[in-house]
Amino acid sequence: MIARHVLQESVRRRVFVVVLVLTLLFLGLFTLATVEAFNAQARFGDGGSFSPHAITAVTLNGLGVFASLFLATVLAVFLTLGAVRGDAERGLLQPLVVRPLGRREFLLGRFVGAVAVCVVYIIVLYALVVLIVHQAGGIWPDYVIGPGVALAGAVTILVAMSLLGSVFLSATANGIAMFMLYGAGLVAGLLAAIGAALNAHTVLAIAHDITLVLPFEGLYQAALHALGSNQTGLTRVLVNLGPFGASHPNSVAFDIWGAFYLAILAAVATVGFERRDL
Repeated sequence: MIARHVLQESVRRRVFVVVLVLTLLFLGLFTLATVEAFNAQARFGDGGSFSPHAITAVTLNGLGVFASLFLATVLAVFLTLGAVRGDAERGLLQPLVVRPLGRREFLLGRFVGAVAVCVVYIIVLYALVVLIVHQAGGIWPDYVIGPGVALAGAVTILVAMSLLGSVFLSATANGIAMFMLYGAGLVAGLLAAIGAALNAHTVLAIAHDITLVLPFEGLYQAALHALGSNQTGLTRVLVNLGPFGASHPNSVAFDIWGAFYLAILAAVATVGFERRDL
């Protein structure tokens, strides 16, 4: 019931209309840029260990993945930034968590509703990005399903983080905190690329530690790596040096850590909400 309320509230506030318009605008610009990019690289030729066509395809897919996660993050934050404290300050929460719903059920409903919206959104957007690149350049990513699953996991963690923040922070403070944490995750990815290129172990260790604290970034990097993991030679080097490439995939242990991280967020949010005076 609460999950359905999230969807109804989004419709009433025209969240989906705004998201649809901006998404269509992004897809239009992305399509134009993709066509122009493939036309521009044609004069460089294609052969040997250096394939401009493959570099263009992988880079554009990486750009699309980056944009998909960013837009889904914006959607996730605005669906959850005032889910607890914001509703409590407006007097909307108190009647719900006393009877007939408890606080745990309320949190779970908000989480399920937001995750359902964001996961469907990011999967559809990712699929459209891959299709646009294929239609323009005739190349599919090295892996298609894996990156989509990784992106779905990343946005799920971001929803949980934002919902946890809504228990302790005001809507404005939570929104600011989430976007700063999202930026910190992106910095960790860039640090990992720099560390791998320079063989700087300290930089790699710092990036790894940040990724453990913000595992959505690790899932995002896994998606980028899967897009071009079968490239070889100079093409692979250039892809990994770019902002939309990743030199290392995630391990099964990291995926397990991501699931455990979600459980930690759920436990902290539940305990914090139950102890909070509304």
